Amino acid sequence: MPGLAARILTVAGVLAMLLGSWSCQEGVPSENTPVVVAYSPFESTALFWVALNRQFFSDNGIDITLRKYDTGAASLSGVLNGEADITVGMSEFPVVRMAFQHESMVILCNANKGEFIYLIGRKDREINLPADLRGKTIGVARGTIAEFYLGRFLELNGMTMNDIDLIDLKTPAQWINAVVEGDVDVVVTAQPEADAAREQLGTNGFFWPAQSGQFMHGLMLSTSEWVNNHPELAVNFLKSIAQAEDYALLNPDEAKAIVQKELGLDSEYMETVWTQNQFSLSLEQSLILAMEDEARWMIGNNLTAGKTVPNFLDYIYADGLKSVKPESVRISGK
Repeated sequence: MPGLAARILTVAGVLAMLLGSWSCQEGVPSENTPVVVAYSPFESTALFWVALNRQFFSDNGIDITLRKYDTGAASLSGVLNGEADITVGMSEFPVVRMAFQHESMVILCNANKGEFIYLIGRKDREINLPADLRGKTIGVARGTIAEFYLGRFLELNGMTMNDIDLIDLKTPAQWINAVVEGDVDVVVTAQPEADAAREQLGTNGFFWPAQSGQFMHGLMLSTSEWVNNHPELAVNFLKSIAQAEDYALLNPDEAKAIVQKELGLDSEYMETVWTQNQFSLSLEQSLILAMEDEARWMIGNNLTAGKTVPNFLDYIYADGLKSVKPESVRISGK
């Protein structure tokens, strides 16, 4: 019997080594690796929440820790300051601003294209047409893409930022309360705060699309140093998001329910906002063109000391997405 027991233990040991070897060959670590993810609570983060809920991160060897920020710009600052490893769902505008400062950062993918930023204002301030915005007080979170869309909206209607009184609103509560309480005439913000402000204004409010047909991108981004030190982890992170994309495509109702629960939204609102987004992983030339457009706007409005449009190819990490979803990488030079 002792000989039999010894043989059983030997066989068990061999099997354990073989299973360990197989696990390493598959690229799945025996213990999950922690990754700190920064986010702001907007629908552009949808695929991340699906991946988290369906345990795709855990299946790919990743243990997620969350850090919440009010804006995508703040979440990017969190990553650059070392508070998080990856930020999800943020727009490209803060990336453009940081590129002028030569920050060491890379875009892993775009996970969403959306149109959900609006101008919400008070009719009792004699605003009936876009031209009536001249001389009015408009609130926006400075340094976010909402500021860019406001500037572009004004330009398309024969005005510039110099024609308005611009107020910096920093928190979601301010985005709603400032216009509802009359501290500003108009606010420019994204869903769901845009919808909340409209509901509270009722018949005294107007609600205008701000993006003029230009998509906002929901990016996932890290630092160059983190990606260089953790290339396999970056790939496994993207693999988890790709699995979430497939799940959302095959199970849209379940995916919506997950995002609705995670972001605390009601079902009617969720049905509306879901159609305003295209959830899909990509790295496309349109992203580069949008960033170049935004960079020229910043230069033209003296919002940066730099006077030359950065080479945004320097801020794209395409290898990760190429290994997960190669057909979705369509950027010249990458």
